[in-house]
Parts: sequence; C-alpha cells; structure tokens
Amino acid sequence: MYIAEARFALWADFIERTFLEDEFRELISKGIVNGATSNPAIFKNAILTSPAYKEQLSSLAHLSSKEKYEAVAIYDIQSAADILRPLYDAGDDGYVSIEVDPFLCDDANATIAEGIRLHATIERPNVMIKVPATTAGYMAMEALASQGIPVNATLIFSVEQALKCAEAFERASHKASVDTVISVFVSRIDRAIDETLREKGIKTGWMGIVNAADIYNRVEALNVPKCRVLFASTGVKGDEYRASYYIDELLAPNSVNTAPIGTIDAFVKGGDRVIKLPLSQQLIDEHAEAVRHAGVNMDQVIKTQIDEGLEAFKVAFGEILNALE
Repeated sequence: MYIAEARFALWADFIERTFLEDEFRELISKGIVNGATSNPAIFKNAILTSPAYKEQLSSLAHLSSKEKYEAVAIYDIQSAADILRPLYDAGDDGYVSIEVDPFLCDDANATIAEGIRLHATIERPNVMIKVPATTAGYMAMEALASQGIPVNATLIFSVEQALKCAEAFERASHKASVDTVISVFVSRIDRAIDETLREKGIKTGWMGIVNAADIYNRVEALNVPKCRVLFASTGVKGDEYRASYYIDELLAPNSVNTAPIGTIDAFVKGGDRVIKLPLSQQLIDEHAEAVRHAGVNMDQVIKTQIDEGLEAFKVAFGEILNALE
C-alpha cells in the first residue's frame, strides 16, 4: 500500500513489455505501486508502437488476429502477474487486470465464457478480469466472482452503475471470497463540462471529483466483502490542473487509484498526502445542484461518457485486430 495506514493503493495504468522489465520493477521495489491495469487502448499503443513485440509477432503468422493479440497480451499479463506475485502472496494487492473483448459488452454468456477462459489460460491467481459495467456486464461480474475469479468492474460513471456492480459482488460473496474493484472514471466528466461551468462562474475540475466521491460514499456504506472503489481516468490533460490533481483530491481510505506513470511520478514528487475523502453529502449535493442550475444535464453527460467509453475501447480493439491481420 502506498499509504498503508489508510489502505490506499496506487496501481500503474500502463502495460508495455520493456516497461515491465525495467521501470515497473523499480516502482514496485520502491513501494510506489502494488498493482497494474490495462485496457484495449493501452495494449493498442504498446503493441502497435513498441519494437518489443516484433519478435513474438513474427512467430504468430499462422494465427488469427485475435489469437495474435491474446498471445501477446497474455504474455505481458503473465509477466506482470509474476513480477507482482510477492506482493500478492504478502496480502498487498499485487493484481494486474486484463479486459475482456469489448465487443462482447452486451452478451453476458460470451463475457462469462471469455473471462473464465482468459483467467484459466493466464493461470495466475493475481489476475483480475475487467468487465464493463453494462446490463450484461453485471451478470458476468457476479458469475465470474462467484467462481472465485477476481473482477475489475470498469467504465463506471454513475452511482447507478456502481451500486449494480456492488450488488453483484455482494451476491457473489456468498459463494466465494474474492477481491473485486469498482473502477470509477473521473477526469472525463470534467473535460466534458468544464467549459460550460467556466462560462457560468462555477468551480471547474470538481464535478468529476464530487461524482466519484458520491460513488465512494455509497459503495463504502454497503460494506461489500473484499470490494473497493478504484479511481480511474485520473491523468490530467493540459496544464490547467497540477499533474497529480486527481490523485491528490481522491485520496481515500480503502481505495485504489490507477494512473498513468507520469501522474504517479508527479504525485510521488510533489503530491498531497492528506486524506480527502469522504466528502460530506451536503457538499456533494450543493455542487451537483450548482451544476444543474448551470444547465448541465448530468444524466445525459454520464450516458454520453458511458457510450463514448465503450466505443473508444471497441475502436482501439478493432484497430489492434486490423493491424495484426
């Protein structure tokens, strides 16, 4: 844990083969990170731009594009899991996440089957299967966690999504004891509405924090066994906010923040280690009301972010498969 007394963890939101063998090991040895996450966009950038994959890909010419992708991704996930294994064995997280095919997001049975297959193929206990928070996804999360497979519920923007994930994990907890996380996306909300709020004289860079804090409060209140909120989409684009802003402002007991390496570096060098959450419900409600009065329909903003997030992962995954044909 980065802040052990608060059980606050930092995970690296990045996977790339050369990074795993060098900088990742260093971050772990220094006690900075104790886990890692990946998604189709991260793997797309790694596989299509890093020379570290050329040799393995040259030996996979006989496979389909998805088989090539899985061979490469599974190798990296196994490597990360092995590097993290001492932490896992010591009870200090040590998880790495891999996402199911995003094109399966509306097919519960196919998502369940792929999650089981990936976990069995990777064959490491400290691998979390990432499942998008869709109607089918909630069913898949419960089924996978019920079988003792750690699950990372992802692409969560709303309280409703988070509570459905938590309820799925609560039901699963009666069948198996397994770690789960509920990944709440933060900065994308601010990027979507900050310009409007600025014009109205309302505090910017804050609704994403407030929304995440509201979700955190509600999930924590449920006390689901072995389930934590994970704050994702915590990198800063541009220079309006300090680089570690979305880590600083979301420091919370019993939580995880997964962030780009540059964001983590900024936090370690000059971040604020003061615990900030929970926020009071009054503060949350007051800011939400101010945003509503500014003419922002948060229900629509959240729906758009969910749709765009799913589409972005599908596009990234499709581009990987096309490039590997």
